[in-house]
Amino acid sequence: MHCKILGIPVQDGAGRMGCEMGPSALRTAGLVAALGELGHQVSDLGTVVPKSQDVKPHGNPALKALPEIVAWTDAISEAAYAAGEDGMPIFLGGDHSMAAGTLAGMARRAAEADRPLFVLWLDAHPDFHTLDTTASGNLHGVPLAYASGQAGFDGFFPRLHTPIDPTRICALGLRSVDPAEHTALRGAGVTVHDMRAIDEHGIAPLLRAFLERVAAEGGRLHVSLDVDFLDPAIAPAVGTTVPGGATFREAHLAMEMLHDSGLVTSLDLVELNPFLDERGRTATLLVDLTASLLGRRIMDRPTRSH
Repeated sequence: MHCKILGIPVQDGAGRMGCEMGPSALRTAGLVAALGELGHQVSDLGTVVPKSQDVKPHGNPALKALPEIVAWTDAISEAAYAAGEDGMPIFLGGDHSMAAGTLAGMARRAAEADRPLFVLWLDAHPDFHTLDTTASGNLHGVPLAYASGQAGFDGFFPRLHTPIDPTRICALGLRSVDPAEHTALRGAGVTVHDMRAIDEHGIAPLLRAFLERVAAEGGRLHVSLDVDFLDPAIAPAVGTTVPGGATFREAHLAMEMLHDSGLVTSLDLVELNPFLDERGRTATLLVDLTASLLGRRIMDRPTRSH
């Protein structure tokens, strides 16, 4: 497979600085080498650079960095669309606001191939706020709502070429959902599996059922992996830690199942804040998880000394 690496050092959508270092940390942790060792062709496409845009004022005074995030979204969408022409784009974040652009670009590319885009959202948070409902004003909390065509973005964010059908979204691992998001998710028909569902049923049957839907509809699958999907005990390098996340084995099992399905066509790695990491352990774990998604088997994992 041709893996295309694209750095997206956006941190304007998060509540604290540091995510702009995420792409460098993932490269330093050996992402390109790990994929090359699996036999994949790897191209590093460099870094997305936004162009400033004029954005009219919004009625929600809590919003932070709206013009910056709009500029990022426009640039990322175009870059993602271009990268998706062939091969598998791997987008290195950056905070989760970048998914507004990656999802928009990949949905446009899927539509041109006359195939539906499905989204597996691996995150403690659904990021399903609109510009009107966010109380924090941090715009890493809106990308999934924007990309699925929810109301309230017109006239501010770039026009969507192809909104994603929210019934084709599966949010897995949620454990921090605001009331407004809870109502919106239910109304939109997003499939939601919180950590209780994983505790009760196990991650495998929940993920398997979603993958069967993707396959049945001939869909493409975009995976958006937020560091806070993982338990902070194994992945501390995130500014929005929520206890009780996915374990090491649950995360690797999910990646192995995704590889076995053969359905994944693009990947986000987001919210890595190296400033909060411990000797690079979170960046290394993300590289290992990506390798599992791209074909590394449990018997083939390297032994690491600490």
